[in-house]
Amino acid sequence: MSPLHVRRSTSSMFRQRGLTMIELLVALTISILIALAAVAALIVTRQGFSTVDAASQLRDNGRFAADLIQRVAVQTGYLDLPYLPYTATPAPATAGMPTNPDPNINGFNNALLATGTDPLNSPPTSRVAGADGYGSDILILRYRAGETFPGSGKSDKSMIDCSGNSRDPVTFGKYDRMVSIIHVALSQGEPSLMCSALAATGKFSTQPIVQGVENFQVLYGVDGVTAGVPPAATADGVPDRYLRADQLTVAGDPVGTNANWRRVRSLRIGMVLRGPPNSAQEKTAQTFYPFGTAKSSTTGLAGSAMSSASDPGTVFTPAVDGRLRQVITFTVHLRNDQGL
Repeated sequence: MSPLHVRRSTSSMFRQRGLTMIELLVALTISILIALAAVAALIVTRQGFSTVDAASQLRDNGRFAADLIQRVAVQTGYLDLPYLPYTATPAPATAGMPTNPDPNINGFNNALLATGTDPLNSPPTSRVAGADGYGSDILILRYRAGETFPGSGKSDKSMIDCSGNSRDPVTFGKYDRMVSIIHVALSQGEPSLMCSALAATGKFSTQPIVQGVENFQVLYGVDGVTAGVPPAATADGVPDRYLRADQLTVAGDPVGTNANWRRVRSLRIGMVLRGPPNSAQEKTAQTFYPFGTAKSSTTGLAGSAMSSASDPGTVFTPAVDGRLRQVITFTVHLRNDQGL
């Protein structure tokens, strides 16, 4: 083989090594596209995981809140055996007994619970539009503790307040009752379902039950009650309509107001719970109906069966903030007679 042929073969071999500029740019472009696709897939997968996790947490929180409210609400008006003799006679006007005792159940519409050690004697304030928890209600439940056996003074732990505690020691005053107040307030910067419970010391303590509850609605199923007037003489023990807390008030008549509250036979509860920021797949405007989407016969609009323009929060349109939300709706039928 001639030297010239060797040089040509060697030169051809070296020319075939490496990439041209065009080939390099094409390879880089394809690599970038593959990396971008992988990153996009990772972001979508991570967002989906966050949404599924947030949805699961919302369901757990909703079940816990509903179970606790139902457990505490059905205790309303409970009487232990040592108290039963009191029911046969009216309360005397002496010995510090009230002539118009607070009902076993009552509440406030669109209200913020007063802070302090005795919120029952401090009137709540109306919530301001646009603030966290706007439209949320206050629910107050009263019931008596149960003894292990008559005269023991020891609680049998069957009756709990909204914080899960029982009253110990058990006292015997006719109107000495356990009190649970369920309401919405800020906790660590998040609107939360709160429990304010009356301890045996006579002071209230407040703690969060579930974080992320930004709307808490209550309607009261009443028997023989018309909004704004004292109750009718007849009642059959079955709720015939649902009213707001303010509709049970009789202006200038505290006796008539308390008589209306003693006709409450059931509770309709609605809540809107929210997840953390960016837990939803899309940022879109949404409207929620805490009492459900049932339509009234008059308007035929979604949610119109239980919502009202006079009841802020029954139609709830939150800010477009990318949070996943869930509605919880349930009814509690009260077991005990609410007459005192």
